[in-house]
Amino acid sequence: MGALNSIRMSRLRIASNACFRAWVMLVLGLASAMALGAEAITPGAGVTPAWAYPVNPLDLKPTLDDGSLRHVPGSTRAYTLSQLRDFFVAPDWHPGDHPAMPVVVAVGRRPDVYACGFCHRADGRGGPENANLAGLPAAYIVQQMADFKSGARKSSAPSRLPVTAMISVAAAATAAEIVAAAAYFSALRPAANVTIVETARVPKTFVTGWHMAALPGNEREPIGQRIIEVPENLERFASRDSRAHFIAYVPISSVERGRALVARSDGTTVACASCHGQDLRGLGAIPPLAGRSPAYLVRQLY
Repeated sequence: MGALNSIRMSRLRIASNACFRAWVMLVLGLASAMALGAEAITPGAGVTPAWAYPVNPLDLKPTLDDGSLRHVPGSTRAYTLSQLRDFFVAPDWHPGDHPAMPVVVAVGRRPDVYACGFCHRADGRGGPENANLAGLPAAYIVQQMADFKSGARKSSAPSRLPVTAMISVAAAATAAEIVAAAAYFSALRPAANVTIVETARVPKTFVTGWHMAALPGNEREPIGQRIIEVPENLERFASRDSRAHFIAYVPISSVERGRALVARSDGTTVACASCHGQDLRGLGAIPPLAGRSPAYLVRQLY
């Protein structure tokens, strides 16, 4: 089985490289990669696209905890701001939405194995700044952790905390903890939490928590060749509510153009469906793509 999984993972890496241009066009809906401009999206160009790799500004100051309890819709639970910022607590607003969490998902192991559910949420949905783990093949999750640990997987923007934290956790986690977390997240039923909106103009944004958020007010700007993915309700997402939803603003005609690229090759790419399945729900150890954060997918391929 180990050799078979290795072959599958190798096939996945090859397929992902071949599908890079197709997926860029899928998520952006472009007729050709040239429309993006080489500097804007080409790997190795030296500058990562800021819209896909939000980095917290150096002067970002966290809100002070005044001791008050926070609440989210549909939950009777309450947490202080300090609790919601504790890397060793996975806020469980909706315990009925998922099975009992393993220890490593719920609280981690001090001092260096953070609770998996802190970032990825109790039900695995995560957010634009990290990965939605719900329903991913367990073997795929285990392989990603091995790649973080070995250095095979890293970020094109080394200053981003989500990836540096994963590298640190992968180095410290035991094999049993990784298997337990992988089995838990793999068994969760994926749920759609991203709404795609095709538009020529998008809300002006700022960076917080390693993701983008809409500025208060109604100011808009041209979308250009970008995906602007933001929480529908920033406070709810910042409270680590696993039921939080997101809006991904994309250029007009993105979905239909992307649909064609998923289904067939344009002569220079491999059709995404040939590896990830006709419905993009994965094949064996190759992960599902349907419903995942488009900004996250861009970073994976970049």
